[in-house]
Amino acid sequence: MRILQIFLFLPGMFFLASGAGAGEADLPPCPSSPNCVSSRDPDPARRVDPIPFRGTPEEAREALEAVVRSLPRSKVIASSGIGVRAEFQTRLGFVDDVVFRIDEAAGVIHVRSASRTGYWDLGANRRRVEAIQEAFGNVMEQRRGVGPGSR
Repeated sequence: MRILQIFLFLPGMFFLASGAGAGEADLPPCPSSPNCVSSRDPDPARRVDPIPFRGTPEEAREALEAVVRSLPRSKVIASSGIGVRAEFQTRLGFVDDVVFRIDEAAGVIHVRSASRTGYWDLGANRRRVEAIQEAFGNVMEQRRGVGPGSR
């Protein structure tokens, strides 16, 4: 049982350790299938805007975690100073993985949302990211009295 716990713990530790930088390597590239969006993807069909924030990375991470936890069938899997990893279960039981990286220098949160299995997602990952962007702006506005996207 102890070995199983270690193997379950190690992927989370890898995620936390890999969040040390804010470069492109922090977000895995999207596969060729049309079930992934990313703020770092060069393909306009898969690209989404990063999420702008104002304040400290800690404030942004806390607000982001609150947003993720408020969404249906969501779970924060790992969180560090500049990164959050979450899972979302679709109504059909499929799991989508979402990774966020806070880029303090640029004042944005980069995001990648991808289906774990399958080929098509019917736009679910894009809609999810857009909903997170809107909800994050609302949370930051409530917490700091600042409008979404302002810096």
